[in-house]
Amino acid sequence: MQATPDSAVPHAAENRVIEPLYAEILRRNQGEKEFHQAVREVLETLGPVLAQRPEFVDARIIERICEPERQLIFRVPWSDDSGDIHVNRGFRVEFSSSLGPYKGGLRFHPSVNLGIVKFLGFEQIFKNALTGMPIGGGKGGSDFDPKGRSDAEIMRFCQSFMTELHRHLGEYTDVPAGDIGVGGREIGYLFGQYKRITNRFESGVLTGKGLGWGGALVRTEATGYGCVMFTAEMLRSRGESLDGQRIAVSGSGNVAIYAIEKAQQLGATVVTCSDSDGYVVDEKGIDLALLKEIKEAGRGRVAEYAERRAEAVFVPGAGVWDVPCDVALPCATQNELHEADALTLVRNGVKAVAEGANMPTTPEAVRVFQEAGVAFAPGKAANAGGVATSALEMQQNASRDSWTFAHTEERLAEIMRHIHDSCYTTAERYGSPGNYVVGANIAGFELVADAMLAQGLI
Repeated sequence: MQATPDSAVPHAAENRVIEPLYAEILRRNQGEKEFHQAVREVLETLGPVLAQRPEFVDARIIERICEPERQLIFRVPWSDDSGDIHVNRGFRVEFSSSLGPYKGGLRFHPSVNLGIVKFLGFEQIFKNALTGMPIGGGKGGSDFDPKGRSDAEIMRFCQSFMTELHRHLGEYTDVPAGDIGVGGREIGYLFGQYKRITNRFESGVLTGKGLGWGGALVRTEATGYGCVMFTAEMLRSRGESLDGQRIAVSGSGNVAIYAIEKAQQLGATVVTCSDSDGYVVDEKGIDLALLKEIKEAGRGRVAEYAERRAEAVFVPGAGVWDVPCDVALPCATQNELHEADALTLVRNGVKAVAEGANMPTTPEAVRVFQEAGVAFAPGKAANAGGVATSALEMQQNASRDSWTFAHTEERLAEIMRHIHDSCYTTAERYGSPGNYVVGANIAGFELVADAMLAQGLI
């Protein structure tokens, strides 16, 4: 169940600040249920740090973090190949620049609205802080649907979108990247328009670029790879490894594909993938080459995987969580894993769950995992590898340098170990050992809050 305007923060009465603050956030941000859910999930873990750090309360740090520094909404007119004119809505929420320039992806999908962009931007604040890199938090996108559109139509839309957005961007101001619906093709069109308007080859203004014009190796793989690296660290802290584990992955986009790839490299067997039509079970392990051919080259559906591989079964209209597994990696979209799914996974013996997507697990499902003793990694920690590698791309752009795949992957692995250890030790320090939600929220919050205190009332 998602947060609603009359939702209450569990245990909010334990802290005199949180309950009235959450009520005020609901009043000021009506109808933005995803944003409510993201804020609630953070607030309900902050009681211990506020008790120990009263200066955060006195400076009204939470109120200031929950209010974006800037919210941009703009019209995006464009024409299709028949000459018909369409009008979409563009968004950029610049949430926090306390640690560095705003950093976060652009999402092109019909579901995009202000509430979704704000939830993603709010999560990005803490995710980016956890990386240890000097980047703030932001997010953007449009309700434009690239599915079924020609390259020329997508180019015209991207050019119109950037014509408005460019005035708010810069390598020291705001640095977007890709997200759902925004891949290398879209980043190329966006960057080209930015370059044309500004008359500058400012390579650090967008990340996820092509390798021949400022992009970084490992950026494509980073979110999926990082999620699996974090999962391996969680298991290591419990005396286990990924080798020999059976994994269920949801989704079949970029994050899912490269989570599957890294899990297989570490000796695990991944038996599922999915899309909006249903899911595939392959007991012998997903044939990654075939999946990439279908999804990356052919932009097809996972049902085709089962048609082309005798060992696989396609289950239409359902999610993957009925499939028994040791590790679950939700890598599709927000709120895809519900309480009933969590109960099924626990009953089937799941040991660890790590969010490859942003907030794919409902609050009720998270509580099921935590009460059952399952290692659970929230997205702001587990899927931070993507934005961390974007920051590494910015480093390379700033130094006019280019790193090898092996060097960049090792940097990514170091960052994911740092995030895991920071979450683990912070949770212990605040009396919640093994609770990665508490650890991630407080560790990220403290970094941002300390910077806000140092910079004054701005």
